[in-house]
Amino acid sequence: MVSGKGGVGKTTLSCGFARQLAQQHPDETVLLLSTDPAHSLGDVLQLTVDNTPTPLPDLLNVQVRALDAAALLEQFRADYGTVLELLVERGSFVEGNDLSPVWDMGWPGLDELMALLEIQRILRDREADRVVVDMAPSGHTLSLFALMDFLDTLLEALGQFQQKHRTLTETLAGRYTPDHADQFIADMRHDLEQGRALIQDSDRTACWVIGIPEPMSWAESDRFITALGRLGVPIGGLVINRVLQESGQVLDSHRRVLAEFEAIAQGQPVLWVPAQTQEPLGGVALDALMPQLMPLTSAQTLADPAAEISPILQWPQPISPGVEDFVSAGRRLIVVGGKGGVGKTTVSAALSWGLAERHPEANLRVMSIDPAHSLGDAFGQPLGHEPTLLLSNLQVQEVSADMVLDQFRTDYLWELADMMAGDGDIASGIQMAYGPAAWRQIVAQALPGIDEMLSLITVMDLLERNEQQLIVLDTAPTGHLLRFLEMPTALGDWLGWIFKLWIKYKDVVGRVEFMGRLRTLRQRVLTAQDKLKDPQHTEFIGVVQNQTAILAEASRLNHTLGDRGIAQRYIVHNRYQVGSDLPAELFPHQCVVRLPALVPSPSPFGQVKQAAHLLIAPESP
Repeated sequence: MVSGKGGVGKTTLSCGFARQLAQQHPDETVLLLSTDPAHSLGDVLQLTVDNTPTPLPDLLNVQVRALDAAALLEQFRADYGTVLELLVERGSFVEGNDLSPVWDMGWPGLDELMALLEIQRILRDREADRVVVDMAPSGHTLSLFALMDFLDTLLEALGQFQQKHRTLTETLAGRYTPDHADQFIADMRHDLEQGRALIQDSDRTACWVIGIPEPMSWAESDRFITALGRLGVPIGGLVINRVLQESGQVLDSHRRVLAEFEAIAQGQPVLWVPAQTQEPLGGVALDALMPQLMPLTSAQTLADPAAEISPILQWPQPISPGVEDFVSAGRRLIVVGGKGGVGKTTVSAALSWGLAERHPEANLRVMSIDPAHSLGDAFGQPLGHEPTLLLSNLQVQEVSADMVLDQFRTDYLWELADMMAGDGDIASGIQMAYGPAAWRQIVAQALPGIDEMLSLITVMDLLERNEQQLIVLDTAPTGHLLRFLEMPTALGDWLGWIFKLWIKYKDVVGRVEFMGRLRTLRQRVLTAQDKLKDPQHTEFIGVVQNQTAILAEASRLNHTLGDRGIAQRYIVHNRYQVGSDLPAELFPHQCVVRLPALVPSPSPFGQVKQAAHLLIAPESP
């Protein structure tokens, strides 16, 4: 498994590892698999990649596949839909056919859930001798691993539903014969146990963590490695990509960060890769890249004392045009998005800092909704769910999905669990033994993958309170940003389904006041959806760098936003160099704001201040 912070070269190195393994073991099949909903396998390999395993033209023992969550869900429904509907019917007041619409609605966490189940199936069926998994960025990789615990809880609850059915049958018929629902639960438990055992088996599995020699990449890698340890996922080692050299020597600023990476490697190998003059795209370039991976030695981590005294570097000059003054323009929400690692967090931090300094009379908030937060790293201080006051008019926050979920449980989910259990059932003793407890067990478990839904609730609350003139959102990488933008529709659909159930069964379940609260929630969600599509209210800013995979993903995102009626007027071209302008035809309807490479700074916050100076158009005289 290959993971790490967005934009560090995970896909490139995954492709390189897979090709290398296939060449070293020509008699074995290697499956290269992406779990990222916005994958770049095709961009790096220079071929079309989809949900069907496809051999590489020049290495036939490598099969390449990018998981399609929607297609996998359709197959899962065909295989298990009937038995799952039966189990839920046995554990609730609804009939099986009431559940059919659920399959067609947006599921929070669907990408991670389908990826985990499919990886388990691939391993169970031994579809390949070796599997290289190009994972989503670190936050959503952790969500995928955490799903194993959630599935344990879900299977336990389904087992209680089945136990209720078993007890009723034995009471009424005097005996019970196990049916296909019992077999389904047993098979799923077995697959989950086997999958967990394999993922935690250091003889057969390893997660390689990819980084780049920058403080923010190191900070996220440190947190990621700690989290993998808690989950029991073995580390294979670290690869530090894009290391710069001068006269054959590693740059001193990079040596310091390499030494810090070595300190968190837990005794595992640390490899480094020199920065490439051209993107390694296609098989020939990838094969030329892999021999350049070298073990880290003390020569690369010992700082040069002569380089300790840094020269005073001049900030670059702003390049017109800049982004407009969003506070003066009356915008209320800025959503900053793009592929992992392009500089979204730096741009989000810089916009909020620059606008807060320009408008001391306006209250602003910048908040990260990426499960792998980097906003605190950008500002050089620890942040949490409670907002931190950075300036008298600028609040900074890293949204905690766990804390928002706790409140959401209190407001809605506990009562929804009791309602689904049908606590007015005639066989009250059996119902109390196996109904509400099982539903509450599901709700009590952390629900991986619902970060996007909880982020939407958080943003809705803030906009409704009207305490800030402007909110800047630092979002998760593209695939999960799109899930966030889909959330109003998905949540609206789920609430609509619950209303239909309630209308059908209201004489059984009652709860008129609770349904009133859910109606209010649905109205708030629809209002939020309207605001996201209102260009006077919401501004979407895409961030890119001039690299093939990044631009291809940004172009796809741009078209998707257009299809959904979300306006995007600005593209920030990060790390701009003179003469490296973006192709004019790529973003014909957007204003491209060129953000030059920032000069080295002792802290990322220094670079945030530089970027603030460079991004925002100067005030009119």
